[in-house]
Amino acid sequence: MDPRSQHLLKTLIERYITDGQPVGSRALSRQSGLELSPATIRNVMADLEEMGFIASPHTSAGRIPTPKGYRFFVDTLMVVKPLEQIEIRRLEGELHADHPQQIVNAAAVMLSQLTQFAGVVMTPKRREAALRHLEFLRLSERRVLLIIVTAENDVQNRILHTDRPYTQAQLIEATNFFNHNFAGTPLGAIRGRMAEELRALGDDIAGLMRAAVDVGEGALSRDESLVVSGERNLLNAGDFSSNMQRVRLLFDLFEQKTSLLHLLDASQQAEGVQIYIGGESGLLPLDECSVVTAPYEAGGEVIGTLGVIGPTRMSYERVVPIVDVTAKLLSSALSQQIAED
Repeated sequence: MDPRSQHLLKTLIERYITDGQPVGSRALSRQSGLELSPATIRNVMADLEEMGFIASPHTSAGRIPTPKGYRFFVDTLMVVKPLEQIEIRRLEGELHADHPQQIVNAAAVMLSQLTQFAGVVMTPKRREAALRHLEFLRLSERRVLLIIVTAENDVQNRILHTDRPYTQAQLIEATNFFNHNFAGTPLGAIRGRMAEELRALGDDIAGLMRAAVDVGEGALSRDESLVVSGERNLLNAGDFSSNMQRVRLLFDLFEQKTSLLHLLDASQQAEGVQIYIGGESGLLPLDECSVVTAPYEAGGEVIGTLGVIGPTRMSYERVVPIVDVTAKLLSSALSQQIAED
């Protein structure tokens, strides 16, 4: 593509992103700053359409970008607009909290607020929780409250329905034995050590211990999950507001999360900002959307991905730096928290 065609394509895409209306040759002639006649511009647009970069809707003489056109734009023509310092300071102020999950939630909210699209953050797989201590408390003859405290001060309460009654003295014995032998050990490793250690205890207490490990592993299992914020913004996006079937498919995707997690997990392996336009995501509900993602890290290790989901007609030059800066600030906030802990 020669420089003149590139300039006209860039102008057309920027005008369409701003207005949402097909761009005609006369409008393009005025906007481009090139001293070209409308006839010459029509010839260039015909060439761009033949190459698949733009298309002509049936109801208009103007042209709109195709996914191929958007792809060429973001890879070759786009000029990224740096964020204003006031926006960066706002992000820095929001991404501070006492708990990593609160920081992740804040990042998703900020992405949606700054872009007016949906902000998504894939929360990281955390390291297997190590036990700080646990406690058994008698609720009734066959109901025991299990209190688990991890090394990260995560507290989980679960009720055990036992096969036989336990006295409070027996529960205190089980509590003391467990904490003396297994404090500081990941729950997954406790199971391997338990057979040897429990020979010193009666079968009834051993059964209670096994039940505690089973329940504890379930309570503290930490698979990847997804935080979504601002999905209702898509209801106001002109590209979707008239197509409720498309909106329903999108909301189903946000609710089920699994497919979206696969996409974010794949982008986690790449460096820097990734842009998926239309069908490039491989997800049918997103074939008229674009997804802009970036990995984030803590302590020098990539642990998750965040991004923005919106219509293909988004202001990429603004969304890309928002995603990029948010990923960097989230990485910094999480790394700082690790250092403080």
